[in-house]
Amino acid sequence: MLVVNTINELLEATSTFKGSIGFVPTMGALHEGHLSLIRKARKENDSVVVSIFVNPTQFLEGEDLDAYPRKEEADRKICELAGVDVLFMPTVDMMYEKDELTIIAPAIRGFILEGTKRAGHFDGVLQIVMKLLNLIAYNKPSHFRAYFGKKDAQQLALITQMVKNYFINVQIVPCDIVRDSDGLALSSRNVYLSKEERIKALSLSRSLKRATELVMQKEFNSLTIIVEMKKVLSEVDIEYVAFVNREFKQIEKVEFGNTIILVAARVGTTRLIDNLWI
Repeated sequence: MLVVNTINELLEATSTFKGSIGFVPTMGALHEGHLSLIRKARKENDSVVVSIFVNPTQFLEGEDLDAYPRKEEADRKICELAGVDVLFMPTVDMMYEKDELTIIAPAIRGFILEGTKRAGHFDGVLQIVMKLLNLIAYNKPSHFRAYFGKKDAQQLALITQMVKNYFINVQIVPCDIVRDSDGLALSSRNVYLSKEERIKALSLSRSLKRATELVMQKEFNSLTIIVEMKKVLSEVDIEYVAFVNREFKQIEKVEFGNTIILVAARVGTTRLIDNLWI
């Protein structure tokens, strides 16, 4: 595995690739969820690039930028064992100028749910993802795929829209949520949870399981299901429970093949999200 820290090194490395490239952008502190993306990229492509970059523009004032978990040596080893060809680990100064163009998330889908709670977050996400996609596509691979987890469902939808709106030549590959043995969706922020908080955090996945049970019982009304989900979430600080379609428009009834149920909550000081695709 080649570890590169500069843009020129990255472009030189990818210029030697033949065939398809699979790309997995991350902020490090890699876990089994990230590994599932890397393994899928490895299986489906001739070459695999992983980036590790804690992107400052997607953190809002008062959020955990400085405290965000960083495990560079462990991450390198994980990538090497997973068969990554190139690991890109740039600095902030390398990725951003002091006065540069910015990208603004769409006025509706970018400012609901996560966008309401974290105004400006998606602007930073889209900005860095566009930069990274353009860098990997620079040498015009025969096929270029980028892998993103479904846990950040709204982010996935906005990145897919950005690729479409800006005619970026990449296939966005959505990947299923990976859960721990107790059902908790894997996240780098799970390390913040105490033992007691982790038990409470399991209510997020349990609430989605309850929604599944109700749908299987032919209850399709979103408001009815939300009421039942909130009962399961009684021990956490709920930010939202929402039913949307794949276009992130609110829906009143379950639409099979076109529904995402989303939940966000705080457990202690840790903010967690989870979702279910139906």
